[in-house]
Amino acid sequence: MLLANQLRYFGRRDSRFVFSVLNSSSFWSLSRIVASPPTPAISINERERRRLFSLSSASGMDASPTCSLVLSGKTAAENETAKLLKRNDTLKLPDDTEISVLLHSEKDKPLEENGFRIDLYLNALSTDTFGRFLIWSPRVPSTQDVISHNFSNLPLGAVCVADVQFKGRGRSKNLWESPPGCLMFSFTIQMEDGRTVPLLQYVISLAITEAIKDICDKEGLPYIDLKIKWPNDLYVNDLKVGGVLCTSTYRLKKFNVTAGIGLNVENDKPSTCLNEALTDLSSTPYKFRKEDILAFFFNKFERLYDVFINQGFRALEELYYQTWLHSGQRVVVQEKKEDQVVENVVTIQGLTSSGYLLAIGDDNQMCELHPDGNRG
Repeated sequence: MLLANQLRYFGRRDSRFVFSVLNSSSFWSLSRIVASPPTPAISINERERRRLFSLSSASGMDASPTCSLVLSGKTAAENETAKLLKRNDTLKLPDDTEISVLLHSEKDKPLEENGFRIDLYLNALSTDTFGRFLIWSPRVPSTQDVISHNFSNLPLGAVCVADVQFKGRGRSKNLWESPPGCLMFSFTIQMEDGRTVPLLQYVISLAITEAIKDICDKEGLPYIDLKIKWPNDLYVNDLKVGGVLCTSTYRLKKFNVTAGIGLNVENDKPSTCLNEALTDLSSTPYKFRKEDILAFFFNKFERLYDVFINQGFRALEELYYQTWLHSGQRVVVQEKKEDQVVENVVTIQGLTSSGYLLAIGDDNQMCELHPDGNRG
């Protein structure tokens, strides 16, 4: 049986958590976020979604338009794959959503005036595997669905990026309306060792922060204070600007992982964005571009992922700890024992080998803190 208890971070606002205590052990488990800053998208519950769709239908707007998917590749090999997928009508979406598949080489003009610039992205990409096959959509229910629903037909490292998604998913059951200005993408990974799969989200989060640093170095910009909030959020100045979601299935002795990332680049609502943070630091006219961020992310991720697979996450831990928010944080865990509440103070030390938070109490007793699967 789990008993729900409250935890708070010292010295940080808007950081109340609920912890659970296992009666059979001395280890604490993170159970539910009860208050957190805004997320880089708009949360829509089911009732509100129906109301909005009803209004759009009444105004003559199509609530379920055809989803356009534009296929492209870094080289002729990836472009041949794109042609084959189109010719065989291979790509599908859940719920029989109607789709229209186009080849980037066949487009006379962009589908959207301010849409994702495929050529700019591909020219900045220098990977051997990841990100070389691209699916772009101006508006899609969910990039995660595009990738996961077509996983077996896509090359390893294929990525789907969208300008707008209206059924994005977090770790909660809410839908996420992601507006223009967000960089939203999902890509494929295959892994054999199930013990390493939970750690993948940390490698992805680290690659994002390092990619932004690489862009700042290239452009001569000051570093923005982009930090990792365990387990899978990205923060600037105490406000959430991004997040990572990894889902997986097991088939033929391999884990097929769909990794999804959302990052506020140009939209400063509802929280803040990278360009707003940059403006606060510098008078430079430079603005982060989604195409550069995606390319630099894959360039960095491919190198970090190689280290991760061959040497383990321990080889990346020092760099990870330089970027996350939690080293040395002291937290209070309130444990309910019969009619009394006992407070235990613990200090976060790092990560366990399984990827959970490792903390130590003032009595030198170690504890392992687990995230809540319902967290958004």
